[in-house]
Amino acid sequence: MAQYVPSTEQLVLELFVRDVGVSKAFYVALGFEVLEDRGTFVTLGWEEHRLFLDERAEELPPAPPSPQANIRVMVADVDAYWSRAQALGAPVAAPIGDREYGLRDFTIVDPDGFGVRFGTRL
Repeated sequence: MAQYVPSTEQLVLELFVRDVGVSKAFYVALGFEVLEDRGTFVTLGWEEHRLFLDERAEELPPAPPSPQANIRVMVADVDAYWSRAQALGAPVAAPIGDREYGLRDFTIVDPDGFGVRFGTRL
């Protein structure tokens, strides 16, 4: 069976955000690339993958006290991304550490309460 779309476009996460400019700046500071900016809708890239930011300020409840979901990003040097997240002042949901599931990782919280987990295989 032939693929309908490339695998990197098959499953894309779209985040509803309160302020797309704030969210875009947060993700760009972490290393995401802006691929398209249509004002209230931004497409970010990480290698060949996409992340959509869709501003829905009027429709969203307050951010939850802890992340309800994580975006996981695998990187070659998680400690470098930990330093970047610390410099950004991002709230930490889980500090960097070696995990029993085979990753060294950490989770920070984005401006809308979503977790962003960076990890490297042990």
